[in-house]
Amino acid sequence: MSTSSTVPALEDQIIWLTGASSGIGAALAETLIPRCAGLILTARNREALEQLAKGHSNVLIAAADIGDRRQMHQAAEFIQARFGRVDTLIANAGTCEYLDVREFDVALIKRVFDTNFNGLIHTLEVALPLIRKSRRGYLVGMGSSATYLPLPRAEAYGGSKAAVSYLMESLRGDLASEQIDVSIISPGFVKTPLTDRNDFAMPMRISPQEAADFIVQGLQRRPWEIHFPRKFTLMLKLLGALPASLRLKITSKIAAKHQSETQSQLQSTPQSRAGRDAS
Repeated sequence: MSTSSTVPALEDQIIWLTGASSGIGAALAETLIPRCAGLILTARNREALEQLAKGHSNVLIAAADIGDRRQMHQAAEFIQARFGRVDTLIANAGTCEYLDVREFDVALIKRVFDTNFNGLIHTLEVALPLIRKSRRGYLVGMGSSATYLPLPRAEAYGGSKAAVSYLMESLRGDLASEQIDVSIISPGFVKTPLTDRNDFAMPMRISPQEAADFIVQGLQRRPWEIHFPRKFTLMLKLLGALPASLRLKITSKIAAKHQSETQSQLQSTPQSRAGRDAS
């Protein structure tokens, strides 16, 4: 963690936020706009970014797809022309899809990694030169508490986030001599358009604004990990520290429960359809 005397105040910072058009990103944008010197918003949905930026002269829209290196280079050039530097990068953009191991969908896995991991390295490639122009640069990656305990069906999502966490911690060591701080955000369940699609219980789910508040508090301290809500993340960390044999018992029970529920739904579907056809 950096000492407060060496960390520039948010009010003096130029912050680049990706994945800013919805969910945690949109809530973070709304929270940061009145608190920082300049905020750069990146996402594919320009219209949503324009709504966030409306009436705020300190906001720059740099619409781009993080999966497209050319677009990200163009965005960086745009930022360079306006601000000349970036003090903090919050690489928030990401996606989530769950795998059905009965149909090992390689395209799904590649799609998730392309956004969550490759999109991050495309962002870092163009952001690092701008970060190096800051007095005390800061890189923040979006990880997940799912990496604490590998869960059924999360092979693609959890695997991509584990790769993100490893990459960011490696960078933390490599960039320390340049006085560039690095953090990872590990949220629990947050109510977003992505989690609204989940077909399972999400304990202790919080709002995007609550997530944004946790993150902004962390940005001012710059710890290695910003994780929340802590009751949930600490519980997962504890489960993840159990012996592998015990972790297997937990995760196999979760998998069996889901498979049983899925099978029940499949068996009831023809009956339901027959009932509708007869009515």
